[in-house]
Amino acid sequence: MTVPLSSHRRPAVSAALIAALAGALAPATSASAAPTTVRTGTPAPDMAGIVAALESAMADGAPGAMARYLGPDGARGRAVGVRDRASGTAMDTRARFRIGSVSKTFSSVVLLQLVEEDRLTLDAPVNTYLEGLLPDDRITVRHLLTHRSGLADYTDAMFNETVPGFEAVRNRVFSYQELVDLSLADPRTTEPGAAYAYSNTNFVVVGMLIEKLTGHPVADAYQRRIIKPLGLRATAYVHPDTRINGTHVRGYLHPDEAGAPLVDSTEQTASWAQSAGAVISSPADLNTFTSALMRGRLLSPATLEAMTTVTPTDGTNTRFYGLGLRRYDLSCGTRVYGHTGTVQGYYTYAFSTRDGRRSLSALANTSNHGAANTALGGTLEAAFCGRRPAPASTARSTRPSGPSAHVPLPAERDLPERH
Repeated sequence: MTVPLSSHRRPAVSAALIAALAGALAPATSASAAPTTVRTGTPAPDMAGIVAALESAMADGAPGAMARYLGPDGARGRAVGVRDRASGTAMDTRARFRIGSVSKTFSSVVLLQLVEEDRLTLDAPVNTYLEGLLPDDRITVRHLLTHRSGLADYTDAMFNETVPGFEAVRNRVFSYQELVDLSLADPRTTEPGAAYAYSNTNFVVVGMLIEKLTGHPVADAYQRRIIKPLGLRATAYVHPDTRINGTHVRGYLHPDEAGAPLVDSTEQTASWAQSAGAVISSPADLNTFTSALMRGRLLSPATLEAMTTVTPTDGTNTRFYGLGLRRYDLSCGTRVYGHTGTVQGYYTYAFSTRDGRRSLSALANTSNHGAANTALGGTLEAAFCGRRPAPASTARSTRPSGPSAHVPLPAERDLPERH
């Protein structure tokens, strides 16, 4: 049962709507991912393994990294390196940072709440609500949330050259329409609904829908519908302010040229991202958000079931996407839901188990260096799968096992990268 957070603003979901959500929210263009064997036990988090993953991210170019695990026995945080290279201040799990595309899950939650309130329909054309915005009436709201619209990602051209591209937009304030126009200037990547193709443009349009339907900025929607009800004191949407107030992590962007000095990218409007990636948060708040979402505190059971109905994003059969939500199937069989995030100078992971009882948030303060992102993703295995058993000693076996057996997949990219 959904725990009511703001009964004055969210009407009860009707039985008819629940039935419709349960039957219609699954992506129509691709079958749901086949079930896999799910681990039944609840292993203790391998905190040493989490630290090893954080240190690996540092070895791959991050000045610092941190992670916070929240489970039935409470919270445990680990941090390595520095959050400020100039002062040498140590990384701090209480600090705030830019969460990049984890913002997409915030936007998706708001839009799905509006679906529950009968203010839009997922399978209606986007142009029903934003008349004439898109050149194809076949592109639906669902296509946006599942990255199946075929709209080109404007960031591909914007950040073709990483540092010059960033410096060109660091202090710029875009309108949503300007970002959509940048996308429409490029060919579409697929036919609507044909295939998954990650594009920040989709969630720029989601932001436009939220503002059109509510009559208020997305900042207001985040605040009233998520931040205030969950008590997320370190979470904010400050666009176009360039500052991160309070104790925060400074971000460092790797230039494309090997050996070039890191660029402090902390202060920026993040206007190029907006509802696709401009939220600021902290490890504790991200734990709270993903856990609350999975526990049904933000959406009805039928809507949450639809949000977590996924289709593959690659050929490994371990990575999937639902409605503004990733699912990763880990090596031990555990499934976790959440999102990755990249914004200049920051890599983020924020995931929870489906029951919301265990969650992990992790950060490395660099970007444009995919090896660091991949290494940071190792915190998920350590947190949710626990300590790996020692390999059995056999003279005949030459197959790797134990801690060295799991080779992490390259991190999924939320922005163009050159390294």
